[in-house]
Amino acid sequence: MSTDRATDRATDGAVTDGAFPLLAEHRVARPAQRPFTVAIAQLAGPWLRMPERLSRLAKAVEAAAAQGADLVASPESYLSGYPFWLARTGGAAFDDPVQKACYAYYLDAALEAGDATHRELRTLAADLRVTLMVGVTERGVDAGRGTAWCTLLTLDAKGRTVGHHRKLVPTYDERLVWSPGDGAGLRVHEVAGTRVGGLSCWENWMPQARSALYAQGEEVHIGCWPGSAALTSDITRFVAAEGRMYAVAAAGLVRVEDVPDDFPLAGPLRAAGDTGFDGGSAIAAPDGSWLIPPQTGREGLLVAELDPGAITESRLTFDPTGHYARPDVFQDTVDRRRRPHTSFLDDSRP
Repeated sequence: MSTDRATDRATDGAVTDGAFPLLAEHRVARPAQRPFTVAIAQLAGPWLRMPERLSRLAKAVEAAAAQGADLVASPESYLSGYPFWLARTGGAAFDDPVQKACYAYYLDAALEAGDATHRELRTLAADLRVTLMVGVTERGVDAGRGTAWCTLLTLDAKGRTVGHHRKLVPTYDERLVWSPGDGAGLRVHEVAGTRVGGLSCWENWMPQARSALYAQGEEVHIGCWPGSAALTSDITRFVAAEGRMYAVAAAGLVRVEDVPDDFPLAGPLRAAGDTGFDGGSAIAAPDGSWLIPPQTGREGLLVAELDPGAITESRLTFDPTGHYARPDVFQDTVDRRRRPHTSFLDDSRP
């Protein structure tokens, strides 16, 4: 196995027009195979402001491409923001006019499949020849026009949308604004010769969701999170050790000063103070050890070269869906059909 060296560069975390800060990096010395280079864009930015957040993400992706990244991952629902107001303002108050106004504001700020923001993401990936895994809040286009999903989009280096995964189960208060997803996006994608899959937030705790990706030969697992080292510290290392692969936690920051003045509950949110969503992006090796431990409190990039040889070597002792599986005892069935609300049977005659 190759000898690794890791460096950790600290900055003030300020995002400027001139440069995007590098928070931490890991490089492989004398690899036997071409390393797979992954970058995490740990970001904040104006909440529910799609153009500003897209611009910030684009700067991060450009900086990551300059560092040789094959893939860049963003936080959960980064475009255009995590619905953190719910737990801090009595979001479950039924038929409350202010909460209804907040939801309408949130829905209007969401991405729609195929819209201008989606097209810009495709162009960004193609122009820089990198794969993007971007957490978005998605609004339905026809059916589900009044519904939001927590979605993870995967855009390949040719600008094609190859992954469209809707979070299977929103967690706790998230269920007030996010609809449950389906299995259509439980797919692994080949990126620069490496098989990459991803899940959002507490989906990473779902054994069968993880297993569905493992069974497709997953080698690098991307977990997207709104941001908190308390969320990313344990599960990231566990997924790495269980799957005998690299586990990447892409987390963000949510700051009360980023709440727009015209959001209906801007005042109470600012008065409540710190949100607790302070980053926590990290990368773990196939043995569960940290390549880059959780980084908190600052925006910036984490960049790591991942040695493919470490994955195959680690599977000598354990392969969860291979030689350590018992298909004679346990059987999983994954339904990856996206089921439409309505099927139209039209008369073909004029």
